[in-house]
Amino acid sequence: MQTRSLGRNGPDVSEIGFGAWQIGADWGEVDPDTALATLRAAADAGVTFFDTADVYGDGRSERLVARLRAERPDITVATKMGRRGPQEVGEYTPEHFAAWLDRSRENLGMETLDLVQLHCPPTDLYYHPEVFDALDELVADGRIARYGASVERVEEALKAIEEPGLSTIQIIFNAFRQRPAERFLDEAARRGVGVIVRVPLASGLLSGKYTRETTFGPDDHRSFNRAGEAFDVGETFAGVPFEVGLDAVEELRPLVPDGATLAQLALRWILMHPAVSTVIPGARSPEQARANAAAAGLPPLDAAAMARVREVYEQRIAPHVHRRW
Repeated sequence: MQTRSLGRNGPDVSEIGFGAWQIGADWGEVDPDTALATLRAAADAGVTFFDTADVYGDGRSERLVARLRAERPDITVATKMGRRGPQEVGEYTPEHFAAWLDRSRENLGMETLDLVQLHCPPTDLYYHPEVFDALDELVADGRIARYGASVERVEEALKAIEEPGLSTIQIIFNAFRQRPAERFLDEAARRGVGVIVRVPLASGLLSGKYTRETTFGPDDHRSFNRAGEAFDVGETFAGVPFEVGLDAVEELRPLVPDGATLAQLALRWILMHPAVSTVIPGARSPEQARANAAAAGLPPLDAAAMARVREVYEQRIAPHVHRRW
């Protein structure tokens, strides 16, 4: 497992990280013992970066990650805040920040949180410098070591990285959501901002395991959020219509190297972009966690493979997502 820098003055972290949304909520039930075994398997495979949020299972995900951190105190833990109340700019106050962070600090068993990210706030928030001044104060008083923002849109990311104190951006970027590569990744690298890639497998579409007959449980966002009923539809299958994604996957399948999986190819494609600090696929079992980590060991993709991924995106996927996020 190779490491990359997590933004300006940030720690070096594993280039494959772990996204802990799946062990918290909205992906079907995962029992605590399996969740902890999955976290341990990721750490054993060299993963040192674990991303969670205060709302994943109403703190359940944070508490599970805390159990791993008690065993592996050297891991880097990122959490997110801002979705416990109404999604309005006026809710992002120093008082609310303090309350949200104190809860996360308790859940995670940490006096100083390694990284705290604004959790997909309203776009207008990025035009309120007082919000970032408040975050600077939280760094100064020791509640957090650094802060970033998890965004829905490229435009939000480009605005957020203008803030001098901001360390990282978390953004959706994968073979089915390629717009960040047009401008944002270069600009983040120029400014020394770390890039955390979420939804790298498009909610499992890029695993190549689904068919038109695949169904998901009622407590899985891949059932209840396909049209954006609960939150931004771009978080579910990266905003790609399910059947469209299935067809595109079949065109990518011939690119998979011998002995690898389509999911590993999709993760390796993201790592071909040097501005990316870490990729955070989720996992629901130790086997999935180990397979995700193993993607870091795949050889670099050649120019022909990169071109083919781009071609499939432009022909099949871009009309549905490119101008939207």
